[in-house]
Amino acid sequence: MTTSAASASASSTSPNTPAAPAPVAVPAPAGRRPGRPPAAGARRRWRPGVAGLLLGADVLAVVLAAVFGGGLLHGLVVLAVLLALNAWAGLYRPTPMAAALDELPRLAGHGLLGWLVSGGGLAFLLVPLLAAAGRGAVHQLRRAAVRERPRRTLVVGTGTAARRVAAMLAEHPEYGMRPAGPVDPDRLDAALGGVRAVVFTRAQDDTTPLRRCWERGVTVWLVDPEPPLWFPAAATHLWGYTCRRLDPPERRPPGADLLKRTVDIAGSGLALLLAAPVLGGCALAVRLADGPGVLFRQERIGKDGKPFTMLKFRTLRPDTEQEAATRWTIAGDHRMSPVGRLLRRTSLDELPQLWNVLRGDMSLVGPRPERPHFVDEFSRTYPGYADRHRMPVGLTGLAQVSGLRGDTSIEDRTRFDNLYIETWSLWADLRIMLRTTASCFRLGGS
Repeated sequence: MTTSAASASASSTSPNTPAAPAPVAVPAPAGRRPGRPPAAGARRRWRPGVAGLLLGADVLAVVLAAVFGGGLLHGLVVLAVLLALNAWAGLYRPTPMAAALDELPRLAGHGLLGWLVSGGGLAFLLVPLLAAAGRGAVHQLRRAAVRERPRRTLVVGTGTAARRVAAMLAEHPEYGMRPAGPVDPDRLDAALGGVRAVVFTRAQDDTTPLRRCWERGVTVWLVDPEPPLWFPAAATHLWGYTCRRLDPPERRPPGADLLKRTVDIAGSGLALLLAAPVLGGCALAVRLADGPGVLFRQERIGKDGKPFTMLKFRTLRPDTEQEAATRWTIAGDHRMSPVGRLLRRTSLDELPQLWNVLRGDMSLVGPRPERPHFVDEFSRTYPGYADRHRMPVGLTGLAQVSGLRGDTSIEDRTRFDNLYIETWSLWADLRIMLRTTASCFRLGGS
């Protein structure tokens, strides 16, 4: 089991921390920003949008091929294959410079595969050409529409490069982007009002600005104002500048939270039963070595910034509650008994948190929970730290099995925690639990 990087049973005062715990202010993950409500009595008109029109062009192409002699049942198979592959390739999410001729090679490959799978007539070989013709008409209509009603687009960046990109967008209305800015990335939140697209002029080391855009439903582009050393296949260009759409990570599939919770209940329940003799032995050792008060209870911050009481075996008795809440680490503290030192080295002091997992306060795997005082401080100091609370906190985590335990970099931990959240899978949780179990036998606690 991994130990928390900060616990009152494990705590040396951070030199620049305030004397009293600050209130916790952890923003819950934001959803998509709701659209502007229609005026009273107004009726909203349904519009298919570009994706709907492109999909309609593909459907029409298959229908025409079926009418020409391909056969209805064969046509349904071709249509299913074509739509699925086109969606997977992003052909229903066109770039500003999308053109039917650029899409034709992929349409040909998808259409040929659909024809082979269906076993239909030769008429279906015309599907790619018919689809390209229909898509060409859609793209022409789209370019005409965006010239008339360009989207307000925020250019994010500093210096000459950002100004060049903003000027380029203003000079080329065919891209459908009406530039605002440029603005500094640090001031992005205040400038996002009324914006439908954001253009970054350099890659972001910190992904927090990107997440803020995705949470508001804003389309994000990366436009490189410098001559590219390489041109990625997935990229297009805006007046010669390399341009790529930056999409958010895929959302976890439906039922993932329920599956994770089921594993937590089963795993923590079984572990409590199997570890009962060890728990009893640890409790007896702490009672004999350090007197009454075997368990240490401390407020920590969980998912969505909600506080809960975390349990540990007591390894040191702090002088005051203030010390427990604000002291960062007690590594090497002379007040720790040999029993407490052994529990911390083996991470056995964390075992009572299995009860927190069973109760639903924590998960077996997730970002480690921290005290309110440090959550408030780190949220202000380290970009992306508050985003760790999008997921239940855990008994162990990717940061901990990667060696980021005890008095280690908060910035690195934040990066690992957000990486875990954005790439979560059940297999990743199982891997982390196996690595955690192995680390317990290496006496690597903090």
